[in-house]
Amino acid sequence: MDPYDSDSSFDDEGDLTDTGVLLGYASEELIEDTISHIGGRPTWIDDATPPPGEFANCKVCNSPMLLLLELHGDLPDHFPDNERRLYIFGCPRKPCNKKPGSIRALRASKKLKSQPAARKVEKPEPPKEEKKPEAPKQDLGASLFGSTSLTGSVSANTNPFSSSSASAQTSSNPFAVPASTPTAPAAELNKPAPDQSATENTLSESFADKVRVSSPPPTLKAPEASGPSAPWPAESAFPKPFKHFYLDAEYEALSRPSTPTIPDNVTIDNTEEETGGGSSGELKDALESQLDKAFMKFSTRLAHNPEQILRYEFRGTPILYSHNDAVGKILHDPKNTAPGHVTVAGNGALRIPRCEYCGSARVFEVQLVPHAISVLEEDREVGMGDKDDGGMEWGTIILGVCGKDCTPEDVGVTGWREEWAGVQWEELMK
Repeated sequence: MDPYDSDSSFDDEGDLTDTGVLLGYASEELIEDTISHIGGRPTWIDDATPPPGEFANCKVCNSPMLLLLELHGDLPDHFPDNERRLYIFGCPRKPCNKKPGSIRALRASKKLKSQPAARKVEKPEPPKEEKKPEAPKQDLGASLFGSTSLTGSVSANTNPFSSSSASAQTSSNPFAVPASTPTAPAAELNKPAPDQSATENTLSESFADKVRVSSPPPTLKAPEASGPSAPWPAESAFPKPFKHFYLDAEYEALSRPSTPTIPDNVTIDNTEEETGGGSSGELKDALESQLDKAFMKFSTRLAHNPEQILRYEFRGTPILYSHNDAVGKILHDPKNTAPGHVTVAGNGALRIPRCEYCGSARVFEVQLVPHAISVLEEDREVGMGDKDDGGMEWGTIILGVCGKDCTPEDVGVTGWREEWAGVQWEELMK
């Protein structure tokens, strides 16, 4: 049985309930969201503020990379005043394959309005002889946050890529970005209120809510001041982009797994079975003895929904391609007996490196899975020489982002941050 079965229960027909993980699928047809896509060319929150030019380049060859993923990342339940967007870039050049720095991740965040200042509470005067009934006390939480609930759950975000809870329940595409106006605070404590711009109407509700991460304090980087230190390269400087695909999405549902199949490139010695009549359980044990158990777990989980290209669960946990590489050793807990288990500390924290810009713990947000390679490289010539595409050879790309979504304090200023991209490369199974 798939080890994840322990986290959920089967119904009478053998199906599992949703896991809370949002799965992304490639679509050539525009559904609703015009921002989220794989391949193609990136777009920016503000065309006047592209990323610093240095972020465009592979850290191995220092040449411009190709866009793998652009994701509309607004999270009104977590960062109601921020507009967010996530990017993953990869170098297609063969000499850079499987080398650190050949895949990079960026986050763009922009504040849409300033936070109201806290109100100074004065000490009440002593009551007089004839005192009138006291007025109801002011709800400070309502004053600061309006009527917005601060106790949202996974089930509340029924449409992770839409602009509001209401639209989330009616939209057929979870990656949609319909416009909506964020709820204003019930009582503005500092007058005059800042002018609202048209961009305040573009917040979109996204995704789920689970785990935080921690690690030793990093060396902090100074955020960029007013603009990029070098211009973002012109389109002509980039290699031919991957084909552009929009994203559709649905929540993951698992079914009861069948007896595992044996990959074509794996040979198992069945001598004992031929002489002693082994069971399917013995076959499974023999198979797992030759393959990395994490890889078996990874493959079994993806086989439930084989067309998925990404998995999204803000503050959730990724599934690991391997326990034995650098990323697997960071995230996997060897003391836990469940294959594929991700390290969770006592405070529910993954061991992803902290944000280098503000020192906050990073959290898992999204990972790309191997079917994305098949989609992106469809009808694309690869392996034609060192200067041409060498073909992507990663098993998964795990994106960890700043848990506080650090961004410039000035309203309307886009901040660019490089985030943690944990790459688990393909391994040859012998």
